[in-house]
Amino acid sequence: MSASLVEVKGTQVKIELTVELSRSMLETEEAIQVALNEAGCIVSREALKYFDTDGSPIKIGDEIWRTKGQQPKSYQTPYGEVELQRHVYQRSGGGATYCPLEREARIVITSTPRFAKQVSSKFAQGTARDVQRDLAENHARPVAVSYLQRLSEAIGTVVQAKETDWEYALPEPEAPVASVSVGLDGTCLWLCEDGWRQAMVGTIALFDAEGQRQHTLYVAATPEYGKQTFLGRLERELERVKAAYPQARTIGLADGAEDNWRFLNPRTDVQLIDCYHASGYLAAAEAAFPRAEDKVQREQWLHARCHRLKHEPGAAQALLQEMQCLSTPELNATQREQLESAITYFDNHHHQMDYAAALDQHWPIGSGVTEAACKTVVKQRLCRSGMRWKEKGAAVVLSLRALMLTPDRWRQFWDKLDRFGFPVAVV
Repeated sequence: MSASLVEVKGTQVKIELTVELSRSMLETEEAIQVALNEAGCIVSREALKYFDTDGSPIKIGDEIWRTKGQQPKSYQTPYGEVELQRHVYQRSGGGATYCPLEREARIVITSTPRFAKQVSSKFAQGTARDVQRDLAENHARPVAVSYLQRLSEAIGTVVQAKETDWEYALPEPEAPVASVSVGLDGTCLWLCEDGWRQAMVGTIALFDAEGQRQHTLYVAATPEYGKQTFLGRLERELERVKAAYPQARTIGLADGAEDNWRFLNPRTDVQLIDCYHASGYLAAAEAAFPRAEDKVQREQWLHARCHRLKHEPGAAQALLQEMQCLSTPELNATQREQLESAITYFDNHHHQMDYAAALDQHWPIGSGVTEAACKTVVKQRLCRSGMRWKEKGAAVVLSLRALMLTPDRWRQFWDKLDRFGFPVAVV
């Protein structure tokens, strides 16, 4: 098994590749992988040279920088580590150095952009050791765990830094967007400094006139007192969506937490309490039929009231009045508490339970998209057995996951990084 450079002619690189076949297809495929990695390293080395200067002085701002000569440097690629000589520049008075190759080739730390993209994508879905194992077993690519962590953190930091500056194109939906649902919720993760704290997740979902979801945009942030950073990001995303689809009605969907509605009320056209949460308070059926032998009637009462709540106009107000009229002398403490809680909840939120009108318009009435996002964005990655996080590390992972799970944004992010480059070029 071997790969060798045959010729470099202009922008073309010719390689000769030799692979020894085996009676085991698995062994042959592994040999092919090794040979292709060798070939990839050869081409990557020539590609990196293509981005270097010829050693002539360069002007940065008002200053002239001159080369210190070609110096060796190793770079990490998807195929292996490559070493080459490249020009490093410095001012006449000394100080910081600058490598044009690294700027032009979009090097991240010492990684080529595609390798950085691969690693950060895998890191968003698994631990650094998971990434290390995958690279070694499936790509014949050994890499140190510490480097994988550092590289992923570097990309996550760029994602966070550009969340305000870089705007991402919204998708071209298959059907016109008729409604936009906005939801936010929290879920706990363990922070080394503070113990269990609540991370925030927000979703903006686009629906057509038939109520079919076309696209979902995710925002997530680590625990913070006041949640201002998270809410600011969610508001910016919502304003962009409103500008893109001005004809769509915006619907706030969440549970009954007061701070959710402080954000949603002034920013949405329609406000709906998640129907599943509202139905859960109809456990007041225990008060309507408190005796153990009334189980069948209790279940029938609950089923009928849930159906009315969802499909009949004005049902929430009517159910509130019905619960207020239930007799309480025969109730035990638990049943009385359930009834009082249901009455309070419906009294506070009945104006946000017009589900019949929403269904007539094919609007969503459940916050399942947001609740699912809490699991997929946060829980599946940050709440595995024994995991504890520092604020910075958790923020990096959440930024990467929110970007990756929003369709097409991962590609757009890397297109922008390819266009504008990695922020750090002078060291």
